[in-house]
Amino acid sequence: MPDRTHLMPDASSSRILRYNRLLLLVAGLGGLLYGVDVGIIGGALPYLEATSQLTGSQLSIIVAAVLLGSVFSTLFAGLLADWMGRKPLMMVSGAIFALSIPMIALSHGYGPLFLGRLLQGVSGGLIGVAVPLYLAECLSAKDRGKGAGIFQWLLTLGIVAAAVIGIYYSYRVQAVARGLSAAELFQVKDQAWRRIFWMSMPPGILFVLGAFLVSESPRWLFRRGKKEQALQSLLRSRSVEQAELELYEMEQVELAAKETATAKRASSDSLLQRRYVLPFLLACVILFCNTATGINSVIGYNTDILLQSGLSDLRAHWGYVAFTFVNFLMTVIGMSLVDRKGRRFLFRMGTSGIIVSLLFVGVLFLKTESHRYDAGSAVQTMAGSNEKLTFRFDQATAQQIAAASGYRMGTAGPGPMSMAVIYSYGGFTATTSTVHSDDAGAAPLTIDRAGCIPSSKVEAFFRNPFVDLDAARVAPLKIEHAYIAPIPDALHGWLVAIGLYVFTAFYALGPGVCVWLALSELMPTRIRSNGMSIALVINQLVSTTLAAIFLPVVGMYGYSRMFFLFAGFTVIYLLTVIFFLPETKGKTLEEIEAYFEAN
Repeated sequence: MPDRTHLMPDASSSRILRYNRLLLLVAGLGGLLYGVDVGIIGGALPYLEATSQLTGSQLSIIVAAVLLGSVFSTLFAGLLADWMGRKPLMMVSGAIFALSIPMIALSHGYGPLFLGRLLQGVSGGLIGVAVPLYLAECLSAKDRGKGAGIFQWLLTLGIVAAAVIGIYYSYRVQAVARGLSAAELFQVKDQAWRRIFWMSMPPGILFVLGAFLVSESPRWLFRRGKKEQALQSLLRSRSVEQAELELYEMEQVELAAKETATAKRASSDSLLQRRYVLPFLLACVILFCNTATGINSVIGYNTDILLQSGLSDLRAHWGYVAFTFVNFLMTVIGMSLVDRKGRRFLFRMGTSGIIVSLLFVGVLFLKTESHRYDAGSAVQTMAGSNEKLTFRFDQATAQQIAAASGYRMGTAGPGPMSMAVIYSYGGFTATTSTVHSDDAGAAPLTIDRAGCIPSSKVEAFFRNPFVDLDAARVAPLKIEHAYIAPIPDALHGWLVAIGLYVFTAFYALGPGVCVWLALSELMPTRIRSNGMSIALVINQLVSTTLAAIFLPVVGMYGYSRMFFLFAGFTVIYLLTVIFFLPETKGKTLEEIEAYFEAN
């Protein structure tokens, strides 16, 4: 093993310091882009919901499309990273994001909007694999925690930026709303969500430029047999001694893997080898539980949640900005602790706080949801024998429906009401978006066959394989439920907001900072790219499912059910960390791999 020592000139030290800063900058830009990808829908959704005439199910799918795109791209991201390299994949992911923005902002209809959001998800999935993988392979053991922290830090800054864009357009909508007709206000809100998406384009361009300036991963180059290039890549971020030592460790790991493969006549890249199974399964469970805390759903639907909790449009957008700022601030604190306190400590503390805060918010919603009532029979009477029902849900309509249902408005006060309708045609069910009786600029509530019936037999099979699509196309409209509830007061809204702030604070302090480290550190070198892809596919499948069912479940059962579900998953998360996760602080990737080989 080389043991040469050299006194590194100041110029070389300065060069290495600048390059390490560049690596951290690229990590930050990747996180920024991922954060904008996740957070931009939060500010745009209320205006999209008010102007698009999409059903609740379709809106949920639009939110979930990003996560669905991530599932597809994550599935192949590891193979692509091994085939084309980490650096080119990062550049491609940024370009895809930049191309998705015009498709979304210029869309008129469900199809183009869904496709654009899907492309955003493809970009996010590639970034979620390529950037942590690149950082784990390029940064030294002492800087790896910092790199992953900056990725998460800028991710949260991206969410903050998306929220600030949303609050800016909320002020603009409020400023011009006075004196406008309903049709004019509709146009203002329609332009607001489109411009919010246009504002998210620059991070994609900046990430492509940043990725162009860095070197390829030294470990990828080494596995390709390019040892001299791998050494040169290491020398850009390390001293000569450190670079030669890490290159020697790579050679020893490769030699040990070849000897094991010869002895066992098994593929060294197989995920089924005993020494790979435990870290792989552990990473998969952690990624599953991390998204099952509900973090992506709470971010994506944050403004909607605050609106339903009793805050006005402007206050809900400010509440979302505060939410993202808390996330950002606590990520900074988590970054400072991750290499001092260790991964296990932050994981345990974070998940414990998440459980308490989710239960708190769930109980708050449970109390208010006890006042809601089902006006399905009254809405069915309004529909009569018609196949379509369209009406504007204003205060007068709310009182009319309440009277027809035998509900006394005085029990909860004559204030504004919210309404969500669950309806069906021959076995296929859909949920409208939730509308407020005090929103003058909202589109009329539309209940029709187009928003409920699948467009093809393939879609029908996945929606409900036991329903006859042809019969559903001519079946009468049936109102299953029409839930009307008083909108809570502002105090309730701020209590919910505080609960969400505590939730994001503990998430950012623990799982938010540590999850990317856990993913990249636990996977052995030989299966890191493919193993990360599989674990992230599981992560994105869970996230997609939760986002897709969020509005339908909320419309039928209320917000409390979703928050209690998230809390249950987080309990599993905490138990996994306590009993199975080892401490990886300060260890090289090779040392972590050796730990699992010995256990």
